[in-house]
Amino acid sequence: MKNYFLAFFIFFSIKSFSQNVTVDSQTYTPQQLIEDILINSDCITDIVVTNVVGGNFGGSDQSYGYFEANGSSFPFDSGLILSTGRLQNVPGPNTTLSDDDAPNWGGDQDLENILDESNTTNATILEFDFVSVADQIKFRYIFASEEYQEGNSNTCQYSDLFGFLIRPADQQQYTNIALVPNTQTPVKVTTVHSGIPGGCNPINEEYFGSWNGPSAPINFNGQTSILTAEANVIPNQTYHVKLVIADEQNYRYDSAVFLEAGSFQLGSDLGPDRLISTGNPLCEGESLILSVEPSNGASYLWYKEGDPIPTIPCLNCTEYEVTEAGTYHVEVNLENNCISYGEITIEYSENPNPTNANLVNCDFNGDGLSTYNLLTVEEMVITNNDQFISGFYNSLEQAQEEDSPIENMTNYSNSSLSEVVYARVENTFGCFAIAEITLDVSQNDMDLEALTQCDESPNDGFADFNLSAYTTEIQALVPNGSQVSYFYSLEDAELNLDSLPSSYTNEQAYYQTIYVRIENNSMCFSIAELVLQVFENPVLPPDVEIKYCTNSYPEMITLSANPNNAAQLTYEWTLNGTPLDFDTPNIEINQVGTYSVSATNLYGCSAIRNFDVLASEPAQIENIQTTDAPSTLTVNVTGNGDYLFGLDGGQFQLSHIFFNVPAGFHTVQVLNLDGCGTVTEEVAILGFPKFFTPNGDGENDTWNPYGVSPEFYGMTIQIFDRYGKLLTTLLGHENGWNGIYENQLMPSNDYWYKATLPNGKVYLGHFALIR
Repeated sequence: MKNYFLAFFIFFSIKSFSQNVTVDSQTYTPQQLIEDILINSDCITDIVVTNVVGGNFGGSDQSYGYFEANGSSFPFDSGLILSTGRLQNVPGPNTTLSDDDAPNWGGDQDLENILDESNTTNATILEFDFVSVADQIKFRYIFASEEYQEGNSNTCQYSDLFGFLIRPADQQQYTNIALVPNTQTPVKVTTVHSGIPGGCNPINEEYFGSWNGPSAPINFNGQTSILTAEANVIPNQTYHVKLVIADEQNYRYDSAVFLEAGSFQLGSDLGPDRLISTGNPLCEGESLILSVEPSNGASYLWYKEGDPIPTIPCLNCTEYEVTEAGTYHVEVNLENNCISYGEITIEYSENPNPTNANLVNCDFNGDGLSTYNLLTVEEMVITNNDQFISGFYNSLEQAQEEDSPIENMTNYSNSSLSEVVYARVENTFGCFAIAEITLDVSQNDMDLEALTQCDESPNDGFADFNLSAYTTEIQALVPNGSQVSYFYSLEDAELNLDSLPSSYTNEQAYYQTIYVRIENNSMCFSIAELVLQVFENPVLPPDVEIKYCTNSYPEMITLSANPNNAAQLTYEWTLNGTPLDFDTPNIEINQVGTYSVSATNLYGCSAIRNFDVLASEPAQIENIQTTDAPSTLTVNVTGNGDYLFGLDGGQFQLSHIFFNVPAGFHTVQVLNLDGCGTVTEEVAILGFPKFFTPNGDGENDTWNPYGVSPEFYGMTIQIFDRYGKLLTTLLGHENGWNGIYENQLMPSNDYWYKATLPNGKVYLGHFALIR
């Protein structure tokens, strides 16, 4: 061992009255940091530091150096530290952000390559060669970072990078040994933390040390627990190590790795820990041979839980057989007085404790053989949720050796009565036990009545069967607590596979056989055939609306069910929901209302036809409204019915309004479309002729208003010549003016009239006298 005694120490550290880590960037050279601080062992030789890279902070500080716990709670007493920032920002308390940068401080390509990352910066690197006399080296470290941010989802996304890279000195390919224990996962903020609520779940939480508050002895937000880096080496061969840490993406939020002083030791590889948490414990009753490589002149001491194992018959044993759980380690005392240490933790998992079971299936043809779905025994055999059946075998030896498993587990046919097959039951760690499964048969016969259903519209032979309702009937015939299920085929029923839903539509028209499986105490009690039969419904015409002429009462009309597939049917009639005493396809009625007929066949299938009998009657003309000629004539009617309207024997129309009706007398007709009759009414439209020709030919010999009905008899009409001279005064019912005034024939000319109605309405106009 090399010893260095210094008369003075130059420390650049953060010191206060509180107990925080102290750091020193000046006292030790890189060679001393590696050879005397980290390694400090004569059993590791030829130590040569070959490369050093760090931040340039003007000569007063470095990004690497020596640290001491200084009586604080930090887990390591002292050691070597590499940081992505100033060393003087490492000591606590954790009240500031370590967020340093330096000119021209780049990243590291080897680190990026080995971690499959990119864009590193601010890389601190110490590289050295060494030779070991043992086949393994290891050292302890803690990773800390400002990127650990409690409650912040950035912890789930961002992490600086570091690696402990090692390779034989004559080769180029590095191996990273800064890994999460028992994995190939690099240690980073994003791979070791306790989880962020709403951000990410814990990952490798057992290796996370703590979130650091303001009283922490280091100035980083969080840190891992103590981790061990291990590498298998060839004794007496030169190896090259590259310790490197770097910021990723940018210089923000620094990180550091602390390496424990003197922890770079010789090791003996006893293999990975066998732990329940990592999924590789030993199984109950299993043993494990621990062994180390023999070395000339070496002696071997074995320990359990730190105590020597007294049962070892010699001190030079390179192997030890483990049969109990515990932490074991070995000390290999090499001939040059170097000691190599190896340690392994062994945990045991209990073997499954399955239950033997009888699998009873129904023997449909009575030959003692059946087909089994072996997987249905799982709930009967397994006693714990973390267990499963990995396979079935025809012999105990095959099950123990996993030799020739039964391939058709869901469709296995027994070859003899009460045949035994063997289930291999394993837990998640591969520990196993064997359960015996006895294959028995049940031969209970059941004769089930057909399940019938009426067809659905239209008749096609398919209907929906309520199987769950039929289950109640079956359960009344079998032991209490029996379960009933239905299957498309006998094979499905025997294997208890693909049961039919409780609401099932037959897949074969009109007639189909399905199979009923009845289980009692999870065992098959019986399998029976069940016929599904669909009967056609009577087919009736669509519902209809019928008009009954109330003016023809008490005449009768006929309502007919008129079935299209008439057979032996019974009929039930109702009027407005009240039953009528008829069992006939036709009835005579003279009363309006809603009639229904239900036609039912011999199978109880029925169809319903509805008749909506509505009242209809001739129209009642309420009034006829007219305007002056040429008139618009509006016929207003009341009554139950649909009507057409006609005028003077012309074509009927839907509209009750007539346009451009000339003056005079007219006949209005209203026709009931349901054949309930036609009503007529006379109407007069008052009008005044434009001329008259009093020449004695019998046509237009007098000037007289048109359409003068009795309502206009009180009308007075005054006739004037063009100069306003009154020539005559007429009453509405008189025969008119003959063109004579004071026994003189008036000449052809325009004349004027003033007609005054009894209601005071006045009509003014003129007309021509033509001779």
